[in-house]
Amino acid sequence: MRILIVEDESRLASTLQDLLELDGYLTDVCHDGESGLDNALSGIYDVILLDVMLPKLDGFSVLRRLRQAGSAVPVLMLTARGDVADRVTGLDSGADYYLTKPFEPRELLACVRALARRQPTLRSTDLLEYGDLRLERGSFTLSCGERSVHLSRREFDMLELFMLNGEQVLPKETLLVKLWGYESDAEDNHVEVYISFLRKKLEHLHSRVKIKTIRLAGYCLQQND
Repeated sequence: MRILIVEDESRLASTLQDLLELDGYLTDVCHDGESGLDNALSGIYDVILLDVMLPKLDGFSVLRRLRQAGSAVPVLMLTARGDVADRVTGLDSGADYYLTKPFEPRELLACVRALARRQPTLRSTDLLEYGDLRLERGSFTLSCGERSVHLSRREFDMLELFMLNGEQVLPKETLLVKLWGYESDAEDNHVEVYISFLRKKLEHLHSRVKIKTIRLAGYCLQQND
């Protein structure tokens, strides 16, 4: 699951990033409202942490524009403001939850988990199934029948994305941004390498599920008879 952090205080942004990544999330960080809105509109994020007091474009404006564009991504607003009027403004602008600084790390993580559960494909469960495959989120274990293999973090993130999207074709560009982030130096061959890793593990498991290459389009899962 990928989370966007829009926070202008570099130290806090770094702390939030470390906290979320230690809990297993992928993250990207923006330090102003304009870049935050641009990233949020990409549609690749599952949850957004949005500060109110931002340079260039404040958090309320970012949120209103995001909702006006039709995005329903869950948004957790972070702010030092504790006034009822500010909380009302945030919620009326389309925020899903409002957390006042300073906050406890456990409370923040609980809020993120609660917002993630609002996404239909991200319901709170440790087991994801597709075809004859079972992917255990807690242990990064992929199983088929009596056979099982352990996946690396990147393999897990990629296969989870495929399983959540089923037979929908995912372009290389989507995989790169979703799994490595906008600021990464990763290139197309990084995707190809991990596709190869996953294909070998699917073969080892004797699974009927394959990763199909769609020429000039991308990749998707396919269930063979």
